[in-house]
Amino acid sequence: MRIQGHELGLFAIYDGHLGDSVPAYLQKHLFANILKEEEFWVDPFRAILKAYEKTDQAILSHSSDLGRGGSTAVTAILINGIRLWVANVGDSRAVLSRGGQAIQMTTDHEPNTERGSIENKGGFVSNMPGDVPRVNGQLAVSRAFGDKSLKSHLRSDPDIQDTNVDNSMDILVLASDGLWKVMTNQEAVDIARRFKDPQKAA
Repeated sequence: MRIQGHELGLFAIYDGHLGDSVPAYLQKHLFANILKEEEFWVDPFRAILKAYEKTDQAILSHSSDLGRGGSTAVTAILINGIRLWVANVGDSRAVLSRGGQAIQMTTDHEPNTERGSIENKGGFVSNMPGDVPRVNGQLAVSRAFGDKSLKSHLRSDPDIQDTNVDNSMDILVLASDGLWKVMTNQEAVDIARRFKDPQKAA
């Protein structure tokens, strides 16, 4: 799409839990909120950070309509074909390929790795045999949109990375944890590079 003379590519994965109302809300509003930030064109980092926070607050204020569920998110914004901004909350991941080498652009927000933050907010991380670590024995990610009942122990601020786009970058893979549980970053890149058509690669 073209906005204010700029060419933008907008890509995202929203992986919901306890229903699909929160990811549906994100699909409709998150990019719009990012682009509404006046400073987006001069300071994308700050604009993305503010828009993620405002969107989460809106979701929480509409919890009577959206329910008690939540969602992870990974968003990628390509500006004028030369600059890529990637942000994520939760364990949905962005992996790019430079010359066939997989490079993870996001951080997986898992309870064990952010235990300190959770405990500082009065929560706890369960480690039951045969199960993944969970916030208060419930949620398997430490950052998410929504999840009003757990929000006092969760974060919703994204990790944000940017990179130049050049001829060495040939693929960007966005996927939920369902893929990354069964495939390494490099395996995903290797498979995607076999196809010219992004739909077939997916």
